[in-house]
Amino acid sequence: MSNTYSSSVAAVKSQSLQLKAVIILLMMIVAAGSAILLKPQINQEEHFSLETIVPKKFAQWNEDDSYAVLQVSQDKQAVLSQVYSQNLSRTYLDNNRNRIMLSIAYGSNQSDSSMRVHKPEVCYYDQGYQVQNLVNNNLQTDFGLIATRRMLAYKGGVQEPVTYWIKTGDTIVFGLKSRLVQLKYGLKGEIPHGLVFRVSSIGDEASAYKIQEKFIRDLLAVLSPEDRVRLTGKTSF
Repeated sequence: MSNTYSSSVAAVKSQSLQLKAVIILLMMIVAAGSAILLKPQINQEEHFSLETIVPKKFAQWNEDDSYAVLQVSQDKQAVLSQVYSQNLSRTYLDNNRNRIMLSIAYGSNQSDSSMRVHKPEVCYYDQGYQVQNLVNNNLQTDFGLIATRRMLAYKGGVQEPVTYWIKTGDTIVFGLKSRLVQLKYGLKGEIPHGLVFRVSSIGDEASAYKIQEKFIRDLLAVLSPEDRVRLTGKTSF
């Protein structure tokens, strides 16, 4: 009886694994077919200037050009230049000397993997940082919730908490869900644009994230409705 039961369990497990393999294969076939058949034609690139829409001074924040933001290697910069059509990097100080490092990158073509925006955790890791405590967090603003991610980057004894989000088309999206959004645009024959919004500061996580949230809220409050949508999208996936 025991051997018969064990054989039955093994058979069920084997069938389950086979079913999963078939499902994964079908998903790969659908994805490959979509890439061939959809052939997006309309590029949804927006014509705006990050330098113009993001003010150098707002609320209690002023640009601090004495402090350099995260720098990347020359070979990495060459790759990023192909993906992004605009990059904005600034450092801000408030009246209490709290410092925020802001980075926004915009790419007009998210039609394939080689042109997709890069996740900040990957960029930090490539620059020699250790990354941990990667978690999702909903940021409450006067204009609705923003789906964000937080992470802690550290190097040489310095801690740099980071808050970021990634926008594909008009949707904030993370991970594999970005592919679903790309397929949605592909079905309409459109090529979505992409944007990475990132803020960071030096210090412990609890206080850093509070300051970062205040900075984001202060920035969104001075933007026009149109420019807010450019940075935050209309929906979260």
